[in-house]
Amino acid sequence: MNTADLHMLTGAYVLHALSPEEHGEFERHLRACPSCAQEVRELAATAGKLAAAVETTAPDGLKPRVMARIATERQEPPVVARQARRVNRLGRRAVPRLVLAACVAAAAAFGGIALWQHQQAEDARAQAQRAEQRADELTAVLAAPDAVVSGGELADGARATVVVSRSRNQAVFAASGMPEPPAGSVYQLWYDDEGAMRPAGLMDPSQTAQVLLMDGPLDGATGMGVTVEPAGGSPQPTSAPVALMSFPA
Repeated sequence: MNTADLHMLTGAYVLHALSPEEHGEFERHLRACPSCAQEVRELAATAGKLAAAVETTAPDGLKPRVMARIATERQEPPVVARQARRVNRLGRRAVPRLVLAACVAAAAAFGGIALWQHQQAEDARAQAQRAEQRADELTAVLAAPDAVVSGGELADGARATVVVSRSRNQAVFAASGMPEPPAGSVYQLWYDDEGAMRPAGLMDPSQTAQVLLMDGPLDGATGMGVTVEPAGGSPQPTSAPVALMSFPA
């Protein structure tokens, strides 16, 4: 492959669409070509922004919960002849009181539902703000002037790339073709502090391709690892790593 062809592979490289041979040849070219390195950072920043986009939807089961709440509100029984005579004995002034009580009960019930819905909306808004902040941080790492890229092939044909920015003290991990972990398990990322593993975030087990801002500061980490852990993650690795990658110097 000549140099002109290599200049055309920046997009495919960012999207992990190169063969292992092309990937290795392009990475060697990347170390000697500042213009391609800059284009890769810009394309990776755009891909990261798109991958981190979050759409907030109504919570699952909202309608059944609201309908169940309505079903628990007490209804007035039908008026039979004996009850009708009792109402007549109470006089007309009792009827407005019954109507008022029903209105108060309805207001309380729907007021509680409205408050719950408001809290749900606030939670969703806060979640979206956190996701947007992480997307901005991810993009900043990918676009950092000192960002360096390293990649490799994992088991089962999956590919992984890590981008490290020492100036921002952060790292970004991207993977494609990840097989689904066993039921009840999740892929967990780790910083490798010269052999001591430090938690760095969880991958979404339902996604085969992801771009993640690794949790926590880079600090003195010399590499990273990926293990399969119980859902929710572990404080320390409990399985052999499915991937170990050294951070570029």
